[in-house]
Amino acid sequence: MLKVAIVGASGYTGLELIRLLERHPKVVISCITSEQSAGKKISEIFPSLLGRCDLVLESLNPDSVAARADIIFTALPHQAAMVVVPDLLAAGRKVIDLSADYRLHDPAVYGAWYEPHKNPELLQEAVYGLPELRRDAIRPARLVANPGCYPTSVILGLKPLLQKKLIDVSTIIADSKSGVSGAGRSAKVDSLYCEVNNSFKAYSVGGIHRHTPEIEQELSVLAEQKVTITFTPHLLPMDRGIISTIYATPIARISSTELFELYTQTYSDEPFIRVLSSGKFPSTAFVRGSNFCDISITLDTRTNRIIVVTAIDNLVKGASGQAIQNMNLVSGFAETLGLEGLALFP
Repeated sequence: MLKVAIVGASGYTGLELIRLLERHPKVVISCITSEQSAGKKISEIFPSLLGRCDLVLESLNPDSVAARADIIFTALPHQAAMVVVPDLLAAGRKVIDLSADYRLHDPAVYGAWYEPHKNPELLQEAVYGLPELRRDAIRPARLVANPGCYPTSVILGLKPLLQKKLIDVSTIIADSKSGVSGAGRSAKVDSLYCEVNNSFKAYSVGGIHRHTPEIEQELSVLAEQKVTITFTPHLLPMDRGIISTIYATPIARISSTELFELYTQTYSDEPFIRVLSSGKFPSTAFVRGSNFCDISITLDTRTNRIIVVTAIDNLVKGASGQAIQNMNLVSGFAETLGLEGLALFP
């Protein structure tokens, strides 16, 4: 059995990792950490785990964690992961990091959006962990940078169009909406029930959301030219889920039928991408709790604008499920192992 540790297990992504790994047939969770809840059983923090995972949370000691695990998930806040990841790598362990600390290749870009990076030499080594883009590079990697939730929904939606150079990249607009769990579990006024219930709002408007450089980095690689987009996130009054509506102008005449054929061909061998038939559009309800990304593609003939809609569960394909997908690739397992579950509906 593969021994895995979760560093930072008391947040929503940590819980989701445990929920999914508990039913993985080739994995045993050997160690979980939390600075705030050390000494408590994880099932005290999350009663949903009672009787299935009653491990005691520990304070983080990198040497102790590395001694008991083959692969380590770091589910720490941004800027905290880079403090511990070098020690885990030095101990010979493979790391799948769920923070933003290793997603950006350029340390200057990271510094502009976060703070100066503490180990910039690792940025070029880290593999961006979107399997639908980097599967072959992920397999031998010792450090995988798990993508953000918004970037996953936008990049997967645009991949076929950019690879075939079908759109004017200067016209891309991504309008994305997320459930409240995307803000994490720590107490914030903007996440309080009375602030969120019966409300729907945009935030980080004007190109200032920290996922923007991550999205643009990966879109630029796909397009083989610099891509700058308009990205606006919104907060929905629901627990989980992301839906992104993405707009772009085609370079040449193309039909909705041709677009649908392009997407079905591009994603025909992808186990977690479902391209919906013409006239059908994604809903967060039909991916909730699953590792699927549902995609629809259509052409607004009146405005000559391509419209792509994607839906994912921000905690699964947008975080912990994708991290396990990466773990499977790194470990030589079937990519879908432990992730076969369907959405929770209703």
